[in-house]
Amino acid sequence: MAEEKKKEKEKKHPKNTSAANLYFKPCKDVKGLRFGGQLLVKTFTVRCASALELSQLINVPPSYLRQSRSLPFPSTTTYVPTNFTILAQRAWHTLTLGLGTKKSKVVVFVFESEGLKSTADRQWPPVIPLGDVNRKLVRGLTGCELSRFKFRKGSLTFYVYAVRRREAAGFGCTDDLRRILEAVAALKDFVDHTAMLALPSRPSISFSNTVAMAI
Repeated sequence: MAEEKKKEKEKKHPKNTSAANLYFKPCKDVKGLRFGGQLLVKTFTVRCASALELSQLINVPPSYLRQSRSLPFPSTTTYVPTNFTILAQRAWHTLTLGLGTKKSKVVVFVFESEGLKSTADRQWPPVIPLGDVNRKLVRGLTGCELSRFKFRKGSLTFYVYAVRRREAAGFGCTDDLRRILEAVAALKDFVDHTAMLALPSRPSISFSNTVAMAI
């Protein structure tokens, strides 16, 4: 029993992200986004964000950006809440006297290659309801395997998926995946995700003092 609990804990809180330690599943079997009882959240939309927006959102060190010869994380596709979603969710929370959740979701796909990313990007819409992410994006990666990581960061929950072709050996972009996971894990809780409206400069972003942990 103790050994099973230890394995489950290691799965939720990975110590490293080397290809040998990633746990891949077929797209139809991997866990998707979770909504609990907040079904209205499924109607809210997320949009495809630029690599620079992701870097600023997860506080990637400027030194890394300076070292990059091109845009950071070239094999990564990220979806963040649209401005409408952020404002609508805040209004809903107010109208329901706090019963409606203020929490939103960020979905990051780290592909094993830029080629695989390009293939997915051509098929994926620039804006999509959260309720369609599991069916059209996660389950839609036919012929691929995914490894899922989830981090709760206050008003934002990050879902990070490593994507490779089925039965591929290893993972081609381990360094990018590791850097993203480490950056997200190191974030403190977002107090209010309406600060995302300030992207890409994010001058008004604010965090709580609570140390965050991946779930």
